[in-house]
Amino acid sequence: MEFGVFDHLDRYPGSLADYYEDRLKIAQAYDRSGFYAYHVAEHHATPLGMAPSPSVFLAAVAQRTRRLRFGPLVWPMPLHHPLRLIEEICMLDQLSGGRLELGFGRGAAPIELEYYGTDPQDAQEIYAEAVELVIKGLTQKVLDFKGRRFSFSGVPMELEPLQKPHPPIWYGVHAPDSAERAARRALNVVSLDPPNETRLAMERYRAIWRQVHAGASLPKLGLGRFIVVAPNDAAALALARRAYLVWHASFTCLFRRHGRQQSHPRPPTFDLLVERGQGVAGSPAAVAEFLSSQLQTTGCNYVVGQFAFGDLTLEESLQSIGLFAGEVIPLLRAKAAGAAQAAGVARSQRLRSSPAS
Repeated sequence: MEFGVFDHLDRYPGSLADYYEDRLKIAQAYDRSGFYAYHVAEHHATPLGMAPSPSVFLAAVAQRTRRLRFGPLVWPMPLHHPLRLIEEICMLDQLSGGRLELGFGRGAAPIELEYYGTDPQDAQEIYAEAVELVIKGLTQKVLDFKGRRFSFSGVPMELEPLQKPHPPIWYGVHAPDSAERAARRALNVVSLDPPNETRLAMERYRAIWRQVHAGASLPKLGLGRFIVVAPNDAAALALARRAYLVWHASFTCLFRRHGRQQSHPRPPTFDLLVERGQGVAGSPAAVAEFLSSQLQTTGCNYVVGQFAFGDLTLEESLQSIGLFAGEVIPLLRAKAAGAAQAAGVARSQRLRSSPAS
């Protein structure tokens, strides 16, 4: 079992210079603690996203870490020219020694696309064509492509990624249909939805995987959750309740400004978020129990924690990350090993009790 991180890089009070330095120190903590990957959101013209250019921020992460993998979750393809993105992907993968993870999407916030002069109704078509083009450009020496949105002829690909044929690809799933598309393409996925919706998506993913990729190892099926760990439940809840209100104000900022309905809404308080199963705050034992239950319910195999959000200070975030890495991860791995051993024993007993063929 592996563990990763999701980060909106939402703004809190103080200077931006100090903010970026704090986030880089937090990334170093993820690196030291053995997290698999650091997944960064991209947002524009909103306090929800202080990394509107993930490539710039991740270039700094690459230089401040050694083992941690990282990447966008996701690049909204309507806002990126495919040729430019191919070049940035190659640079980041080379600069990091092959630690880049790719994430492509349509763009979850229509208002942000409109700011850039893009009609949200065109987002799916642009996304599908641009992703095909980027993957082609990462794997060929000369790029030829003809589509409805983009056409190129004989463009030399002077850069190449370090990972071959290209870095791993991620996709955010919100429904069984999107999980099916991801399974057919063998993509890693992350769901931020409540447990039942996540379970339905992962069940579809596994079913399609068995049909299309029989015998192959499953990619990472991610369970994304807000996580705050403190020495006791009361201290953790106090931190989470305070910080979540700040995060939620940033999350809803553009929609309130424009009088629009929220896309992918989140509850207004942390307590309601916990009721929906999308967040947890507590002692290491309580957090481990919550996540173990959700992993079993959803069928996910990769935990993606949102540890730094709202107005959590550097010290508060580092405490939470340290307790998670030092105490929660060992508990979850022990529970997973015990469940696997029990399943193996049960399988052996069934085989011994079955009639000889």
